[in-house]
Amino acid sequence: MIYSMTGYGKGTAEADGIAAEVEVKSINSRYLDIFLKLPQSLISKDYELRELIKSKIKRGKISVVNAVKKNGQHENIPMIDKKKLKGLIGFLKELKKNAKINEKIKLEHLLNSRDIILTAWEGSSEIEFELLKKALDSALDELLKMKKNEGGQLAKDLKQRVKTIEEKLNQIEKESSESVKEYFEKFKEKTKTLVKDLTPYTDRLELELALLAEKSEITEECVRLRSHIKFFLDSLTKEDEPGRKLNFLCQEMNREANTISAKTLSTSITHSMVIIKEEIEKMREQIQNIE
Repeated sequence: MIYSMTGYGKGTAEADGIAAEVEVKSINSRYLDIFLKLPQSLISKDYELRELIKSKIKRGKISVVNAVKKNGQHENIPMIDKKKLKGLIGFLKELKKNAKINEKIKLEHLLNSRDIILTAWEGSSEIEFELLKKALDSALDELLKMKKNEGGQLAKDLKQRVKTIEEKLNQIEKESSESVKEYFEKFKEKTKTLVKDLTPYTDRLELELALLAEKSEITEECVRLRSHIKFFLDSLTKEDEPGRKLNFLCQEMNREANTISAKTLSTSITHSMVIIKEEIEKMREQIQNIE
C-alpha cells in the first residue's frame, strides 16, 4: 500500500474547560520536515510531540497549527483576574471619595494595574499537553486516512500507465525481429548495387552487413525494461515506503527506452518508444507525490 505525501487532518480534545484543536497539513518534500509552533506553556514538550509525528509520518513537509482554549479563550489572549479587578475598582472608588475627586473611573486607570491581567494558566500545563497530544494523534490519523486514499488513486493511475507501456513493448518485440531481417536485406541489396563494379560480392561482406544489422537488435533492452516493470509493480504493491525506489526504477526504464530509440531502425518502433517515454515521464511526476 502506498501513501500520498499530501493530505490534511484535524483533531480536537476537551476536558475540565480546556479544549485543544490541531490541524495538520502535509505537502511534498524529499525528507521529513516538521513545522510545529506550541503555546508558551508547552515549549518544553516540543520534542515529545515531534516524536509522535515521526512515529506515523516518514516523508513530507508537515505543518502543525494548534490552539488551546480555556473557557472559550485562547491561551495567548490575556485573561482578567475578576477578583482583583473588583478589588481595584473598590479601591479607586474609596480613593475618589477620600480625595473628593469627581472624575469617573476610566479604562486607562484600570490598565495601569498589571495585577488584574493574567497571561498564563497556572497549574494546567499538564492537562493542556495531554489534550494537545490527544488532538494531534487524532489529526494524524485523519491525515493518514486521506494520504492512504490518495495513495490508492496514485497506484491505480501508475498501474494503468504500466499497462500502456507493456502493450507497446509487446508490439515492439513483435516488430523488432522482423525489422532486423528487413533492414539486413535492404543493406544487402544496396551494397550489391554499390560494389558490383568494384569487387565481387563475398561471404565476408555479407557477414559484415549482418553484424551491422545486428546492432539494431533491441531484445536485450526489451528484456531489461520488462524486468524493471516487474520490480516496479512489486514495489508498488508490497513495500510500505516505495517512493524512492519507484523513482529509481523509472530512471532505469527511461534509460532502456532511450537505448531502444537510439538502436532501432524502425520508424514504427521509434513512434512507440515516444509514447513509452511520455508514460514514464508522467509516472515520475506522480511518484513525486508518494511517501
